[in-house]
Amino acid sequence: MSTVAQTRLPRVSPRRRRADTIARGVVLAFTLIAVVPLVLILYFLIKEGLGAWSGDFFTTDPTGRFLGDPGGIRSAILGTIEMVALASVIAVPVGVGVALYLVEYGKVSRFANVVRYFVDVMTGVPSVVFGLFVYIVLVVTKVAGTFAAWKGSVALALLMLPVVTRSAEVVLNLVPNSLREAALALGAPRWKVVFRIVLPTALPGIVTGSLLAVARAAGETAPLLFTAAFVLGANADLSQRMNSLPLQIFNDVGQAQDRLVQRAWGAALTLVLMVLVLTLIARLIQRRSKLAA
Repeated sequence: MSTVAQTRLPRVSPRRRRADTIARGVVLAFTLIAVVPLVLILYFLIKEGLGAWSGDFFTTDPTGRFLGDPGGIRSAILGTIEMVALASVIAVPVGVGVALYLVEYGKVSRFANVVRYFVDVMTGVPSVVFGLFVYIVLVVTKVAGTFAAWKGSVALALLMLPVVTRSAEVVLNLVPNSLREAALALGAPRWKVVFRIVLPTALPGIVTGSLLAVARAAGETAPLLFTAAFVLGANADLSQRMNSLPLQIFNDVGQAQDRLVQRAWGAALTLVLMVLVLTLIARLIQRRSKLAA
């Protein structure tokens, strides 16, 4: 009995209990402060956006009419998918390649540290800067014409690149070194170890980071204002101007016509749902990879 009494933990003092209660209350209050704006945004999006949804809303293009039927957002949806898809084709392989160099070859070298520094700087650069850069380099100089959808994809790819690189680098660093050492000990060259061992092991995390970068690029407006411009009809030619959901919202929300503002709400709800689906897919892939591990 004496041994049990000696090892028993002392009772928590009332002062410490009060401090713990106050700390919990403060944390809960800050959590509610952070959640309330998000709930209000979703509430107004659903309230205003669902009223604009219909069959024609998703199957017709904007008409450009101030009076009468304003049309739907088909061209905006198709343009967003096309430009973001091309941006992903550009950014994901390059970003993963840079991450592979940093983890497998550069490691702590001076050049690798410089690359990491500039990747971190690019992560904090406002999206409008990427749009202005592409505008000056490709649009003003009239490389393959003036405004074009592929130039918008280049701007979005620059925006996605640091996100893909940093997320891929983190995931590649989580691959155990024992797997690399075992493969190298068996005589496999390093490039084969990277493509046969490292990349398949880190693939779920790389896909997750890439999808999050895609979700961010899908909602950007500023880079497309200076590169892809705006057009009403659906267009599959990436060398021409192309509509997108962010541009459609930007052009509609400032109009004096209530139906155009209503279309902006519907387009905003559609864009949020597209981003939500991509985020959920990324979370499911991440959870499945954890369960498999």
